[in-house]
Amino acid sequence: MNAPKPTASEPNATDFTAPGRTPRKLHVVTHGCQMNVYDSARMADILRPLGYTTVDAPEGADMVIMNTCHIRERAEEKVFSALGRLRVMKEAQGGNMMIAVTGCVAQAEGEVLAKRAPYVDLVVGPQSYYRLPELIAAAHRKQGVVIDTEFPVDQKFDHLPDVAAPQGVVSYLSIQEGCDKFCSFCVVPYTRGAEASRPALSVLAEARRMVALGAREIALLGQNVNAYHGEGPDGAAWGLPRLLAEMAEIDGLERLRYTTSHPNDMSDELILAHRDNPKLLPFLHLPVQSGSDRILRAMNRKHDADHFRRMVDRLRAARADIAFSSDFIVGHPGETESDFQDTMRLVRETGFALAYSFTYSPRPGTPAAGLPQLADDVKTARLHELQAELRRQQDAFNAATVGLTTPVLFTGRGRYEGQIAGRSLWLQPVVVENPAELTGQIGTVKITRTNTNSIVGVLLTKEQIAA
Repeated sequence: MNAPKPTASEPNATDFTAPGRTPRKLHVVTHGCQMNVYDSARMADILRPLGYTTVDAPEGADMVIMNTCHIRERAEEKVFSALGRLRVMKEAQGGNMMIAVTGCVAQAEGEVLAKRAPYVDLVVGPQSYYRLPELIAAAHRKQGVVIDTEFPVDQKFDHLPDVAAPQGVVSYLSIQEGCDKFCSFCVVPYTRGAEASRPALSVLAEARRMVALGAREIALLGQNVNAYHGEGPDGAAWGLPRLLAEMAEIDGLERLRYTTSHPNDMSDELILAHRDNPKLLPFLHLPVQSGSDRILRAMNRKHDADHFRRMVDRLRAARADIAFSSDFIVGHPGETESDFQDTMRLVRETGFALAYSFTYSPRPGTPAAGLPQLADDVKTARLHELQAELRRQQDAFNAATVGLTTPVLFTGRGRYEGQIAGRSLWLQPVVVENPAELTGQIGTVKITRTNTNSIVGVLLTKEQIAA
């Protein structure tokens, strides 16, 4: 049930989408990961030449895009609940609101969406959003929902517009998509497809445009970003270390980082990049998921806990001040109390500045979904124990920075009058009492105390720094 192709006698877009027409209001709702945030921004970029301007609320919008995530439990039901509210708005506007569902739920549940929510106009998978203009045109010609959830041979990266709206001081850039790992709990290989990397010159060109629009820090994104193998200008594949080295040469770009990584793709060269690339931040998100070798095998992670420990040791040897974040899943099918305590042991031995932890929830179509499930109260109790330890470690890490003098990239005004806010080298939120407008600048800050979710410091003058 894919979108019909325009014929030679048909335009690729109706008057509704034609450039130069009355501006139309576009509201984009984004769920899930930072890659979805990037995709949402690019969809807005694609539609801007067609007369769409983004608005902050769905009321009165000509088009609403719901960009969805399929990772968390009950993702589909949350989408249908939100769509029900949009249906009421659409009916109040006499049906003159176009509703599009994009992202991973669209990819996984396209036909179901069309049947359960026939008032939706478009269902578009994450590989096909670059086709939005012609899909919108097809929706105006056709009765019923237009669905495009194909995995096209040509990559969506090849069709992105050269013009993009500014993201801000910290900008996100997708360079890789999909995953070949097939972890037992994960839907990414089924909703995003096989690993594909963006050509290096395309990445560098967009990075330069971002810097020209005010970016000072760029985070490279991918479902398995350290498996990046984009085509270089000579036709040979570039790995992530080579790409990072080239990006470090961009004038005006001060900081680099990347997420999300897999332990099996942390090459020797990439580890050394953390030592040798001065713009690469000393902060790495490296998901391990479990500290139990038995559960890691059940998850199909293809590494054991000691492999992760050795990786952390090598990275710390390369850069002593590096800090780590990670992902953990508790309650995977078959996890015993002993397995869980192995995870707790790894957490205590490693020490994390930040971590994300979740109870396992079955994702339809994944291998683990059909296995006997642990009781919810067991999973919840284990999650609370893990999160208490992770919170203790985060607080301890923040407390250890008190008294340090460190560079902070200022990203905007603080919550209160007279404050400026920014991020440390380790991505901690930093608040400084200072009335000056310093957005986009890096200042030297002495950390004085910690709050629950931020750290507080004093901006040093040149004389204080030199003293």
